[in-house]
Amino acid sequence: MRVSLLLVGKTVNKHFVELIDDYAARVKHYIGFDLTVIPELKNTKNLSVDQQKQQEGELILKQLQSGDHVVLLDEHGKELRSVEFSRYMEQKMHTVSKRLVFVIGGPYGFAPAVYERANEKLSLSRMTFSHQMVRLVFVEQLYRAMTIMRGEPYHHE
Repeated sequence: MRVSLLLVGKTVNKHFVELIDDYAARVKHYIGFDLTVIPELKNTKNLSVDQQKQQEGELILKQLQSGDHVVLLDEHGKELRSVEFSRYMEQKMHTVSKRLVFVIGGPYGFAPAVYERANEKLSLSRMTFSHQMVRLVFVEQLYRAMTIMRGEPYHHE
């Protein structure tokens, strides 16, 4: 199984970029991992929110393959504690044959077609984070999940 993180829009804060790259490199010691950035839409002033979501949705769907297990990181998704997320990842490692794709959408969320394609939704918190910060929080939690699985001392109960 390979884990992919699909993002809409590049990370612009250099401090976040450095930390995301650091955690992504750490994750790669445990499992195949890649991060794909879908460029932000241009000239969105003339587009409604629904039009933006639809266009972003089309770009997201183009990145997905038929055998992918797609998980949207969405405010209405299921919340897991870090240990629970570790068990979730371990279970997915045994049941997902190709790619486990986590998707962080644009600022307005996902188009209906993306929700239809998704297999499930997870929420990182009840709180709202910037899209830049969500990326960092997710890759850190993915790394944490891997260390929990291995019984390494990164996570403390």
